[in-house]
Amino acid sequence: MEGNPIGEINLLAVFLGALAFFVVGMIWYGVLFGKTWQREVGLTEEQIAGGNMPVIFGLCFLFELLIALTLGHQFARSDPSTRGIMMISTGYALGLMIPATGINYLFQRCSGKLFAIDAGHFLFGMAAMGAVFVWLR
Repeated sequence: MEGNPIGEINLLAVFLGALAFFVVGMIWYGVLFGKTWQREVGLTEEQIAGGNMPVIFGLCFLFELLIALTLGHQFARSDPSTRGIMMISTGYALGLMIPATGINYLFQRCSGKLFAIDAGHFLFGMAAMGAVFVWLR
């Protein structure tokens, strides 16, 4: 690693990890909690249908790529064990993403139900991303 200060980032794992997070989101906000989430955020069917879904999904995937790249960089620098990869992945969700969402939701007066749905998505999405990094280790 002396020649490369950031280590060797596994770009395939970054891409597939982001894809895994995206798929978790499709399932989470689709079949599992879609209607409840929609009700909690106050979106009508017309508003959902009227959204620019290619832009929304595209930006969502780009954000997930950024998260995966950050995780990939962390793994390239620290070379964690399999257990460490999963602890770091879920730790990002439990220690950063979920608390940050909670802070915003408190000031926005969002419901606890919405927080639980979104927090669960972050936790399971990051676990899926971590599993991809383990698989492609």
